Order: sequence, then C-alpha cells, then structure tokens
Amino acid sequence: MDILLHICCGPCLIYPFSVLREKFKVQGFYYNPNIYPQEEYAKRKDALGVLEEYFKLPVIYPDYCQSDYFSCLEGKDCQVRPRRCEICYNLRLKKTAQYAIDNGYKVFSTTLLVSPYQDHQLLKKCGLRLAQESGLEFYYEDFRPGFKEAQLEAKTIGIYRQKYCGCKFSIEDAKNEKQAH
Repeated sequence: MDILLHICCGPCLIYPFSVLREKFKVQGFYYNPNIYPQEEYAKRKDALGVLEEYFKLPVIYPDYCQSDYFSCLEGKDCQVRPRRCEICYNLRLKKTAQYAIDNGYKVFSTTLLVSPYQDHQLLKKCGLRLAQESGLEFYYEDFRPGFKEAQLEAKTIGIYRQKYCGCKFSIEDAKNEKQAH
C-alpha cells in the first residue's frame, strides 16, 4: 500500500521513514509555506534533497508560496501557541490530503509526529479530522522515541539541522527560550 508522507524537514524524515518503509511504499510531500525566511526554506529543501537521494525516496515539491501561510493567519491571534500551530498543521495537512485524493493515495501522515517540540495531540486531532472529512486514512504513530537517534544520523550524514520550528513567530520563541536558559 502507498502512503503520502508530509515532510517538514530532512532530519525529521529519518526515523519515520525507517518505520514506514517497512509497511508502505512511501511518497514524500514537502509543503511548508510557513518556513521563514525563504533562505531557511531553501536550506531545509536542500537537506531533504540529500536524503531523497540517500533513501531513494521520491518527493513532490509544491511551489513555495509564503502567502498561503500568512493569508491563513489573517485576523487571528498568531502570537499564541497552540492556535498558530493548529492553523499551520491544518494548512499543511489539508494540502497533503488534497494531493493524496487527487493522486489516488488512501493514506497520509506527517513527519511532524517525530518532533518533541510539536503539539502531538493537536497534530493527531488535525490529521484524524482531515482524514474523516476527505475519506482518507491518517496514519498515526508516535515517532518521538526515534527523534534523538535521527538527529544524530542527520549530523553524521552532514545535513542541515535547523534551530527553530520554521515560522516567523518561532524564531522569536527560539530566541526567548535560549535567553531564558
């Protein structure tokens, strides 16, 4: 069976891919208009390109259009987590689900499920809701136990490992957390 896997970044692909390739034929989908600035997007895309070749994993790269992200945030309080995260998860997973429908996939998931920095229950809720709305299956697995191992592998391979979630707001969050320690 095929699965369409939303990929947030290269390092977060490593562990989920190792699990999923045992159960599915995996197709990657790199849709992340939330990533800011564009140079950061390019670094993450390049890192994924290395893993695409390394794993022989086909990846679809929809156009990078930051306005997709910012238009979803208009009129909403985006300084507050988890609200902005929920909007972001919904945007990216909805686009993944739509691609899945349009291209005959029955199952989709996301590498966001590996990160201990993401709101896991909110991600699961969003994925399951979109699956129900679209008639697809959302493959849920808690990949977090493999996060540190994957980060070490990414370092060994020599791919870019980012210092913040990706959005403009998370840059400030990362700076504030660093200053607090």
